[in-house]
Amino acid sequence: MSGLVRKSLDTPEEVRPFEQNAGKVELVNLDAGAVGRGTFEPGWKWSTHVGPIAGTESCQASHMGYVISGRMHIVMDDGESAEFGPGDVMVCPPGHDAWVLGDEACVVIDWQGFTDYAKK
Repeated sequence: MSGLVRKSLDTPEEVRPFEQNAGKVELVNLDAGAVGRGTFEPGWKWSTHVGPIAGTESCQASHMGYVISGRMHIVMDDGESAEFGPGDVMVCPPGHDAWVLGDEACVVIDWQGFTDYAKK
C-alpha cells in the first residue's frame, strides 16, 4: 500500500466563500487535517467578512501559513500586530483580526487553521 497522496488546490474538495464576495477558502482534506488556499480580496477584513459567519468577536482559528501574494495586517486581541507579505511564513494563534493592505488580493496557503474557517 502506497503512502503517497496527491491533491490539488486547483481542484479543491470544498470552497467556502466569504461574506460580500470578499474572497474564499479552497480546501483539500488530508488525514492530518485540511490544507487551504485563502484568497482575500482588497478591502477584506476578518471582522466584516468572516466574523458574521464565525459568530465570534475575533478569529479563534490558529493559523500556520505561507503568503504567496499581497499583504495582510494582523492584530492580536492583546494589541500585538504584524504585517505579512509574499514569502513570509506566518504563525498566528487564536484571538485576532486581520485585513488586506493595498489593492492586491492576499493569497495564503494555510495547513493548520482552515478546517472550520468560514464554515457556516
